[in-house]
Amino acid sequence: MNTRPPKNLRIEPLTLKERLAALNNLPAFFKLVWQTSPWMTVVNAVLRVVRSAMPVSLLYVGKLIIDQVILLSHKHGAGTHYLWQLVGLEFGLAILTDALSRGNTLLDSLLGDLFSNHTSVKIMEHAATLDLDQFEDAVFYDKLERARQQTVGRTILLSQVMSQVQDLITMGFLAAGLMVFNPWLIILLLIAIIPAFLGESYFNDQTYALTRGQTPERRELDYIRYLGASDETAKEVKIFDLSGFIIERFKELSGKFYLDNKQLSIKRSLWGTFFAMLGSIGYYAAYVVIIVRAVDGTVTIGELAFLAGSFRQLRALLEGILSRFTSMSQGAIYLRDFFEFFEITPKIKMAAHPLPFPKSIQQGFVFEDVGFRYANSDRWANRHLSFTLNPGEKLALVGENGAGKTTLVKLLARLYDPTEGRILLDGTDLRNYDLADLRLNVGIIFQDYLRYQMTFAQNIAVGNINQQHNRPLIEAAAKQSLADTLAAKLPGLYDQQLGKRFAQGVELSGGEWQKVALARAYMRNAQLLILDEPTSALDARAEYSVFERFAELTKGKSAVLISHRFSTVRMADRILVLEKGELAEIGSHQELIQKNGRYAELFNLQAKGYQ
Repeated sequence: MNTRPPKNLRIEPLTLKERLAALNNLPAFFKLVWQTSPWMTVVNAVLRVVRSAMPVSLLYVGKLIIDQVILLSHKHGAGTHYLWQLVGLEFGLAILTDALSRGNTLLDSLLGDLFSNHTSVKIMEHAATLDLDQFEDAVFYDKLERARQQTVGRTILLSQVMSQVQDLITMGFLAAGLMVFNPWLIILLLIAIIPAFLGESYFNDQTYALTRGQTPERRELDYIRYLGASDETAKEVKIFDLSGFIIERFKELSGKFYLDNKQLSIKRSLWGTFFAMLGSIGYYAAYVVIIVRAVDGTVTIGELAFLAGSFRQLRALLEGILSRFTSMSQGAIYLRDFFEFFEITPKIKMAAHPLPFPKSIQQGFVFEDVGFRYANSDRWANRHLSFTLNPGEKLALVGENGAGKTTLVKLLARLYDPTEGRILLDGTDLRNYDLADLRLNVGIIFQDYLRYQMTFAQNIAVGNINQQHNRPLIEAAAKQSLADTLAAKLPGLYDQQLGKRFAQGVELSGGEWQKVALARAYMRNAQLLILDEPTSALDARAEYSVFERFAELTKGKSAVLISHRFSTVRMADRILVLEKGELAEIGSHQELIQKNGRYAELFNLQAKGYQ
């Protein structure tokens, strides 16, 4: 369970150069947002451009109102019509500003949901193209997890960029007024804001480095949370009294995360307070200058309000722009995690001109000195495998756990490609055949098959999901696996929800689930059927019955069986014995017994257990 990185591993904060380089991810991000909803993206941008003119308009109208009030006070209230027009205009601008803001908020929310759905689909689509052994790699899983995290909340980046443009336009209007009045106010503004910007940049980098470094442990934390509160784990947690162990590990990890985040948050808060104080000093210094000029009569009271308001809003806008720039670059860095996942390419590739799978296998499958080694492993899972699986032959694989039986059938189904050697089908390298056509013609059920929290019919249909609405085929597959009698006992028959996760679901026994899983193998007219110990939960008699029926139903087809029960294994035409990933013996049951080798030894050991 321990996925922690070595203690000396430290994720370094990214440099300014690296953060700027990360902005190169934005064009690809905007392309994804545009693909999500072009019209929402355009409307959102237009509303923000209109909003950019609202602050300066409100300030200027406010200035006119104040000056008009002072003018009227000297005239003793004569000629108020223009004043009320200004008040009505300000009221209208305020209403419009609020409406535009709410419109942007609504579009951001809707676009965010659509973007999350769109990118989640893209992750699933890309994951479907990757190889099985890539999913068995921890580094890959870290990248997948970080990519998943980016599917939610990333549209805030779009909002930030649009807000940046909006605020820059607004600043252009406000800064023009200040520059005409006193250029030194702009200098004061920059001095007040830049320290806060640098501090914010530094702590954002620290947060990113901390979050990225915690990815493996956070995956472990999620796994522990699942172990501690799941219907699938409750049985063993109770029987082995694991709750204390799980809770302690959760406390250890979550406590470590809390302390790390606490230390960083305290530093950020203290420095943030100091920088905010600098900003206030700069603001009030400028404010004093404006007041002095108003007292001297250089500017009107209305201009005082306009300039003070402009400076206050400029400060807030500039502070927001600098802070948002840091957040944008930070968001772009996180986007790197998202796009890095899509840079992962499968090693199992389609041939340039793929061949269709033979309509009828003529020569069979031939292994020529095949070896396979998992990535980042020095041990060979299989090596020096040379044998033929003849057309229509039933081949059983025998060997102790870890002997390489499952790896062999995964090579046969091209879930893996050989590290060395090659596999031929009718004299042609398996890699030259169309991959989708190959998978359609190979039916395989593993020991660790999934128990889908779906209906009875859907659980069978996953064997050939393109035929999910073909009820006669589903029922025929159920009949072949002996699952039809089980369906007849269920309240909802084939539409019965299985599993306890959803309302009215019915849980099946291990043996009943295996009959459902076996039906998946009969959902396609495969020329090669592989059963990798899917009947391990059945008793010996039931397993024998299943394999006997399997042999009958697969006449004329090639089949590979993996089972630890020799009463079942002896039904095969030939038996291949694996030892430490290599071929130890091959032959019929009788031939191997007469040879008195490894198979005979294993057979006799099991036979003694029944005596």
